[in-house]
Amino acid sequence: MTVTLVGKPGCHLCDDARDIVRRVAAETGADVEELDITADGFDPALKEEYWEQIPVTLVNGARHDFWRVDPDRLRAAITAASRA
Repeated sequence: MTVTLVGKPGCHLCDDARDIVRRVAAETGADVEELDITADGFDPALKEEYWEQIPVTLVNGARHDFWRVDPDRLRAAITAASRA
């Protein structure tokens, strides 16, 4: 189970999301992966899709949410994905 956080440096919403994602992942045993949308080599199609929505969270590669992360909703998504 992996939660991916797509963000960029200097983004206060990304900082807030990171704290929530890490806390919920620790509670659920999920791994956390962070991707910097400004990094060289970031998928151009995803950059175009996500640029105005960061932070974007993915659960096992499936888009979960953007802008703000609700811990209860994220926890429920991780639980549902782990049962699938």
